[in-house]
Amino acid sequence: MFKRVTFIGCLGILLFLNACKTNESNGEAIFVEDSDSWFQEGSASWKYDGDQLVGTSLGGSGFVMTTKEYKNFIITLEFYPDAGINSGIFVRCKGKSISNRDCYEMNIWDNHPDQESRTGSIVTRSKPLIQVETIGKWNTYKISCENNHIRTWINGQLTADIIDDDLTEGYIALQASEPGRIRFRNVRIQNL
Repeated sequence: MFKRVTFIGCLGILLFLNACKTNESNGEAIFVEDSDSWFQEGSASWKYDGDQLVGTSLGGSGFVMTTKEYKNFIITLEFYPDAGINSGIFVRCKGKSISNRDCYEMNIWDNHPDQESRTGSIVTRSKPLIQVETIGKWNTYKISCENNHIRTWINGQLTADIIDDDLTEGYIALQASEPGRIRFRNVRIQNL
């Protein structure tokens, strides 16, 4: 009887530890509602609608940015753009403002006038390896920054893969620009 109780107890502990490991491997949620771990700047409006962080721009530009810097990581998120929005995920930003010179800009803008900088590109650094259509539906974005190796996937398809030594760590931001709306949810980061 003692062996059976010990076995069941050990099995319970292993299941608990495995569940903790699974949650840990999904990373930490960022841009969480009512958190002081991020701030917003610019003329875009940002608000929560249920579990979604919604950025709306009437023609200006704005962003939300982490207050913490990150170096080596994987970010995963879901996004839902409308046809007008110019959006993106900015990583390793040098300061608390965004630009494609001082950050890596992973673009979300299917209708970009320069299609080499459309959705899936790393603006000014890499045109998209494939063309993906994201307007009016939920999509996934995965970004891996490991030392100087930067890769992005949209809906499971590799869209950019570069080696670049320019930016080694910094802040993370989400953008809303041009007239339009972007929705983000399940934004998570896993430190490598």
